[in-house]
Amino acid sequence: MSTTGADRGATRAGTARTGAGDSDAGPAGATRAEICVVACAEAWRGDGEILAAAMGTCSILGARLARLTFEPGLLTTDGGALLTAEPVPIGAPAGPAEGWMPFRDHLWLVQNGRRHVMMGASQIDRYGNTNISAIGAWERPASQLLGVRGAPGNTICNPTSYWIPRHSTRVFVPEVDTASGVGTDRAARLGPRASRFHDLRRVVTDLGVFDFRAPDGSMRLVSLHPGVDAGEVAAATGFAIHGLAEPAEPAGPAEPGTGGEVPRTRMPTGEELRLIREVLDPGGLRDREVRA
Repeated sequence: MSTTGADRGATRAGTARTGAGDSDAGPAGATRAEICVVACAEAWRGDGEILAAAMGTCSILGARLARLTFEPGLLTTDGGALLTAEPVPIGAPAGPAEGWMPFRDHLWLVQNGRRHVMMGASQIDRYGNTNISAIGAWERPASQLLGVRGAPGNTICNPTSYWIPRHSTRVFVPEVDTASGVGTDRAARLGPRASRFHDLRRVVTDLGVFDFRAPDGSMRLVSLHPGVDAGEVAAATGFAIHGLAEPAEPAGPAEPGTGGEVPRTRMPTGEELRLIREVLDPGGLRDREVRA
């Protein structure tokens, strides 16, 4: 398993600070959706000047929030082919554009690792193999989905994270029905040509944050969102997650997966809440994606 970029701080999605002068202890009253937005934003911490490609409301908000706070060098788009001069609210016109990015240029960034994508998945297993193609046997699937789309190239060529709005056993399965995105086990079996740039960074769900830095490359707990306990996550997952144990209260900044106190996903700061609520998503679309 490649660890490119994975060692930029084990607490990036858990207890990392948002910037000079900001406190990690955000104000009370943040919704679960807003906590998820901040957790998604943290996936891009330390990335620098690369394209942030996000799919899903909270992940799009997370990328734009990261650019407005601790990652000003991120490139963000209007959801299409325009690079925006400033992050815009979801659904709003692009406004001033920094440039035009046709699909051929987008694919160049993918192939050269200058993009960090946060995708969705219909199924994901313990090693990060994901399915967006079909549910059921390949020969006669019960449901046909999108197809593999860009998942193989994304997972082999550039950093990849996942945003799952509803953590459940329907999504987190022991084995995917069809492997669209490449997990750590498959990348290792395929050899250096597949594993050289393979870099699964984060899985953010409505219950917590996870990575694939367990000793065997399987999914590991990074943090639980405030108000979520280990039993809730275990019941919603079709396999054992490395490091998942009932945390003591209050949770401390323990290293993920060490068996100590499990870190809690940090709360949004007051400034982050203002940006989410007043600038990026004044219509509250985030709360339609993540239940309270």
